[in-house]
Amino acid sequence: MGDGERDEQAVEAARPAPSGKKGRRRRRLMITAGIVVAAAVALAFALRTPSPVGHWRSAGGQAHFMAAYTEAMRDMPQPAATIDVRTDFGFVRVYRFEGAAGRAEPLVLLPGRASATPVWADNMPALLRIGDVYTIDLLGEPGKSVQEVPITSDADQAEWLDQVLARLPEKSFHVVGLSIGGWTAANLAVHRPGHVATLTLIDPVYTFSGIPLGTAVRAIPASVPWLPKSWRDSFNSYTAGGAPVEDVPVANMIESGMKNYALHLPQPALLGEKPLRRLAMPVLAILAGKSVMHDVGASRAVAGRAFRNGAVKVYPDASHAINGEYPDKVAADIAAFLDAR
Repeated sequence: MGDGERDEQAVEAARPAPSGKKGRRRRRLMITAGIVVAAAVALAFALRTPSPVGHWRSAGGQAHFMAAYTEAMRDMPQPAATIDVRTDFGFVRVYRFEGAAGRAEPLVLLPGRASATPVWADNMPALLRIGDVYTIDLLGEPGKSVQEVPITSDADQAEWLDQVLARLPEKSFHVVGLSIGGWTAANLAVHRPGHVATLTLIDPVYTFSGIPLGTAVRAIPASVPWLPKSWRDSFNSYTAGGAPVEDVPVANMIESGMKNYALHLPQPALLGEKPLRRLAMPVLAILAGKSVMHDVGASRAVAGRAFRNGAVKVYPDASHAINGEYPDKVAADIAAFLDAR
């Protein structure tokens, strides 16, 4: 992708959010970003093309996703800056949002699989009361980051993200990850902790326990791009506790990414207890009591044992779409966690 195309996309993505959409708040993010993280990834390897990096399956598919991305971004506040950060693995799209508080270390938000920056729309008003916020489109995922070099290991995953943080003006950050973004945040802290002031993991996958077999089986048809949209919508609804996802901008964007983008990322390794015990920074784990993406009881136990300087909270009635179901509670827990450091 050329610089001109990236600049044009940045202008599109930075359009102000129109008012009058409060009625859609609960539905918009009842789907979440942890979709297709188990069997789907494995199947993606079986279906992969010869390209060694993530890519769009067609120009038409890319255009469809970008239109859905732009529509979903209308529900985000206007970014103060749109940045494409050069790393050894490609360009990473970063948005900066100015918050109300004067906290020295900003938040960095990492979305889940196929969701990109717009998945945080419902969370932004409350999070911006905590301080400045950066959002990142994960490299190798559908979004406006552009992978150019193969990512072949968990160490590579930590390296590209560490390079992004190193090129931002601040020295350290409160890193917040959702679903596979939670794994990405924890993986960064394990391999490259230098820029991580604190870590918040929101219903992370592959971090404390593995994907349940039932969810892995359900993910298989959702990961096949030529199957009907309804199959992907059905899986996304399943991860969100049965909530409807049709005609929801973020859900449309995620479904388009699942269909039109070919992932070429390594299967995430379960982090588990031993490496997490080595983390020195404060860690907050927020788990969904009705999540279908991990064993909640096992995850709570592992997190409780692993963190020397941490806290674990379980929202009993939350699904894996926890960030959209409880945006104010999530922000309040993050703010209290940071204030108590």
